[in-house]
Amino acid sequence: MIALALPVVLSELGWMAQGVVDTIMVGSLGPAAIGAVALGNAVYYTPALFGFGLLLGLDTLVAQAYGREDHDECHRWLAQGVYVAMLVTVPAMLLIWLASFGFAPFGIAHEVAGPAGSYLRVLLWGTLPLLLYGACRRYLQAVGSVRVITLTFVGANLVNWGANWVLIYGKLGFPAMGVRGSALSTVLARILMAAALLGFAWDYERRRGHPLFRHWAGPSLARIKKLVRLGLPAAGQILLEVGAWNLATLSAGWLTPVALATHQIVLNYASLTYMVPLGVSAAAAVSVGHAIGAGDPERARRAGWLALGLGTAFMLCAAVVFLVAPVPLIALYTRDPAVMAVGPSLLWLAAAFQIFDGIQTVTTGALRGLGETRAPMLANLVGYWVLGLPLGLILCFVLRWGIYGLWIGLTVALVVIASTLLRRWQRESKGHRAVAGI
Repeated sequence: MIALALPVVLSELGWMAQGVVDTIMVGSLGPAAIGAVALGNAVYYTPALFGFGLLLGLDTLVAQAYGREDHDECHRWLAQGVYVAMLVTVPAMLLIWLASFGFAPFGIAHEVAGPAGSYLRVLLWGTLPLLLYGACRRYLQAVGSVRVITLTFVGANLVNWGANWVLIYGKLGFPAMGVRGSALSTVLARILMAAALLGFAWDYERRRGHPLFRHWAGPSLARIKKLVRLGLPAAGQILLEVGAWNLATLSAGWLTPVALATHQIVLNYASLTYMVPLGVSAAAAVSVGHAIGAGDPERARRAGWLALGLGTAFMLCAAVVFLVAPVPLIALYTRDPAVMAVGPSLLWLAAAFQIFDGIQTVTTGALRGLGETRAPMLANLVGYWVLGLPLGLILCFVLRWGIYGLWIGLTVALVVIASTLLRRWQRESKGHRAVAGI
């Protein structure tokens, strides 16, 4: 489990590092620039990650086919994933473009709304590379080739960091583009990621004697329907989860630029630690899927519980770090006195939900390996949108607890979701169904 999970965890950290790098690199431009990047990413990832989520069905379909040693079937599912990525790109880009003009009407402060819209209109051009990367990544993870994903992120982050320095501040003869330069550097990094993973997938299968493109499958409506039927609840779960946090970010924008900047900094740390159980979750989906494909349900159950233990242990350590070192962590981003006054207490709230965040994330992956993607979607619907967000908004704006009220509501949501999914995993892992029966 560790051998499979570690490269995936490093890849998830590499993914998160792109956003962290963007935030740090625009930090010297002031709180308004940090808030603009935060809002731009919040809006962008809602439709983009919905498309990304549709491809999560590849975890189940490819992993179970690989467990049966049906390599041609693995290739056919990758091809359908590529077609789904291409189909989703156009509507996703259109939604992102329209949303880029909505910050000011939504009530966001003028000094944040303008740069956020500009940032988003550049970032949307990375949507197709992002989704193609997603299809190739799910495929490579499902067949157990995970180290190349880590290598790809190392290269992509180096490109992103260097391009940020050049494009944001106008180095090496380039014009200073501000937050738009940060968005453009991310687009360039994603083009590299998509090209690299497609090349790695081709080379991996060539060396194994199963040439990837020799019999590349055409579009199959039946297969696309099956992939979407499995991926749609997973996409819905991502949309509900990411949408909840993005709505919290937009709501923070109604407060002050300082509150928004502080929210974004602490959210970056919470998202950074989240990447570890997210990587373990992907490893759980693959391990459980391989075991189910091989007809070994007991091994699938052991793999899921082992992944839960790993993810929970890490999040316990993360919570301790947040509790004992909040001030230096906030200072890594900015030493603005107003941000430093709010940030440590907000980081303590993040510490309170770390373990629950780890449980719900890993359990979602383990259930996906079984072919169960509906339960996480329903748990997120109730946890965030029925309970957590309404509570957070009431505490924030009605009782005037400010940004702390929002985060208390989100913490309650994670407790509910984690408890629900853990119970569901315990029941489903005893009486699973193979995906072929869905």
